Amino acid sequence: MGTEGGGSHEAVFHPSTQEIELWMQKAFDMAKNALDNGEVPVGCLMVYNNNILGRGRNEVNETKNATRHAEMVAIDQVLDWCRHNNKDPADVFRSTVLYVTVEPCIMCAGALRLLNIALVVYGCKNERFGGCGSVLNIPADHLPHTGAPFKCISGYRSEEAVELLKMFYKQENPNAPKSKVRKKTDNASPEGGAIDSEMQS
Repeated sequence: MGTEGGGSHEAVFHPSTQEIELWMQKAFDMAKNALDNGEVPVGCLMVYNNNILGRGRNEVNETKNATRHAEMVAIDQVLDWCRHNNKDPADVFRSTVLYVTVEPCIMCAGALRLLNIALVVYGCKNERFGGCGSVLNIPADHLPHTGAPFKCISGYRSEEAVELLKMFYKQENPNAPKSKVRKKTDNASPEGGAIDSEMQS
């Protein structure tokens, strides 16, 4: 496992190996649930003072909302908890650890930074959209007026996270939009339109 990012939080979190194992197992359970429901298998937990305040899995396909990543689902649950318990979200997130099976994308990493998350522990890298070092390094970059930098611990059970993703991409996605590619027919022109038989003579 690697450590990246810079953090300026006063309380620096160092979860034990046992804590990481416990919470990441639950995150992987959420990812498997996502896979079973036709979603990209990403799962996460937000843990505050040893309590799960938010848990999420991708819900993009079932909600037809591209922003319903696992992290965003969990963030909404934490914000609801804060409202119901009269807690300042900034104070809560400063003491919260996100455990997630795949590196948060740029959108999610940006949201986590704005919310002042303390620490993110993740499995595999997200080479195409990763916001915690793979594409952009939102946790550590100098980004004025965008929340606080945060620490990341990467690589926990990364091979397992990759295997889950491979399982998803090997299957057909029933929720994917229908292809808009035109099929060529015998009467088709190279540009894709039908040839008018009167114009051929």
